[in-house]
Amino acid sequence: QVQLVESGGGLVQPGGSLRLSCAASGRTVSNSVMGWFRQAPGKEREFVAAITWAGGYTYYADFVKGRFTISRDSAKNAVYLQMNSLKPEDTANYYCAGGTGYPGPYYYWGQGTQVTVSS
Repeated sequence: QVQLVESGGGLVQPGGSLRLSCAASGRTVSNSVMGWFRQAPGKEREFVAAITWAGGYTYYADFVKGRFTISRDSAKNAVYLQMNSLKPEDTANYYCAGGTGYPGPYYYWGQGTQVTVSS
């Protein structure tokens, strides 16, 4: 079993930045890829970014390219999402997920962390 815990969400003004963290514990060897997803009220969950543990290959949704950066620290079993130039439409609950390969499926999910972009 794998446990994922997100942190780092909050309220930020448009144009601001936030860094989300995801701490993984348990049988983390089960995951070869870690992803970030988000879900806004009334909308379906959507893919944001992913990274492989081996090689650090990264994948991004088009709407975050150039603004968000995903990274990992294998020694800490942690994954991060640096979010810059935030827009109100980035407001959502952000989830960390673990899977066996890109583009999925993802078998393990965190509880999410809320990001609100508002002035």
